[in-house]
Amino acid sequence: MPTEITAADYEAKVLKHQGFAIVDFYSQDCSPCEALAPKFEFFSELYHGDIAFYKIFRQGNRDHSLALGVKGSPTLLFYKDGKEVAPRLSGAIKKSEIKKTIVEAFGLADRTAGIERKTEEVDLVVIGGGAAGLTAGIYAGRAKINTLIIDQGNPGGQVNLTHMVANYPGTDGEINGYALMEKITKQAEDSGARILRSAEIVRLDLEKKEIDVDDDRRIRAKAIILATGAKPRELGIPGEKELFGRGVSYCATCDGKFYEGKDIYVIGGGNSAVEETLFLTEFVKSVTMIHQFDEFQANKTAAEAALKNPKIKVLWSHEPRAFLGGENGFEGLEVEDLKTKQRKVLKDGAGLFVFVGYTPQTQLFAGQLPLDTWGGAQADPMTQETTLPGVFIAGDLRSKPFKQITTAVSDGTVAALSAQKYLRALA
Repeated sequence: MPTEITAADYEAKVLKHQGFAIVDFYSQDCSPCEALAPKFEFFSELYHGDIAFYKIFRQGNRDHSLALGVKGSPTLLFYKDGKEVAPRLSGAIKKSEIKKTIVEAFGLADRTAGIERKTEEVDLVVIGGGAAGLTAGIYAGRAKINTLIIDQGNPGGQVNLTHMVANYPGTDGEINGYALMEKITKQAEDSGARILRSAEIVRLDLEKKEIDVDDDRRIRAKAIILATGAKPRELGIPGEKELFGRGVSYCATCDGKFYEGKDIYVIGGGNSAVEETLFLTEFVKSVTMIHQFDEFQANKTAAEAALKNPKIKVLWSHEPRAFLGGENGFEGLEVEDLKTKQRKVLKDGAGLFVFVGYTPQTQLFAGQLPLDTWGGAQADPMTQETTLPGVFIAGDLRSKPFKQITTAVSDGTVAALSAQKYLRALA
């Protein structure tokens, strides 16, 4: 098992350690951190004696984390004889990325090779544990269908990263996104659906309905519901990938507390940008929002709250052109005035958050199902069954005009009932 350390232990345990070491900088209330934990433990057991595995609570060791340029959770640092020897991994870290780094940077053998896959047969597999997938699990479980939900992170999906949900029925006004999904997750499990957490799907054959998970499991199903959701949309500008986790973030809940008392930037002006910015004002000194239009595209209540907040100022009709920084992380932001076409560099912010919408996560089955221009999956609008019999879709990966928690829940309901009808026809 990984050893918990603090900043006071770092020099002796890590910097003076002769040999290989991996350090996990994690935070509380951080879904990607929770998703990484079992993977980190897996490798600590696999390479016990050859690699020292450490965990350090980033929020409780802020100054030390800042000195090391760690500005996102989780972040993995790889050391050999006290010196970093590989690119850092941050955010939604895959098991394959850790394995690749151990093999290539440390020169150790791949100990996952040759692990025999054990085959498990179920009635229904739901791929994705967000609002749509969990709702499907609730309906299928209550119908006594042998159901397995596979989530490549932690159940809850992108709602986990939403500070406050204000428009979900039955929640008495407002509820924390993570708390809401905890309730729905428990309901799915209580209904009889099993959840496989932090599982990396390495092969998905929709026609055969066969899923290879991690290094040791193969799942065969009679029906599949795809509920892989969406992920934060990237801007695709210089410096974005290089500075991710080093001052550039897409998760206010994960990284907001790190910027307590500091000035920051936010890119975007829609619902997610405005609502997450309001959350960030609970910690930071000020927020400068960069928005391409002359008014917010958020709901009126949130927009009015942002405009009245003394900590928030807005650069209207501006777009980012480059994120600036180097070894010390994020250092500035180049923006363009869309009206005058003039560019300038902003250097007063300690960090930057990007909230410009989401893109469907359909890469897992690209080429197996028809997708629209924006990468969304398509299916029968009445049953949500795809062109492959017994394969259904639900949630934000689906081509549809509105993407809300309530529409995802509706999708999960329809997909589960359609799958139930399909399975009965097979019996």
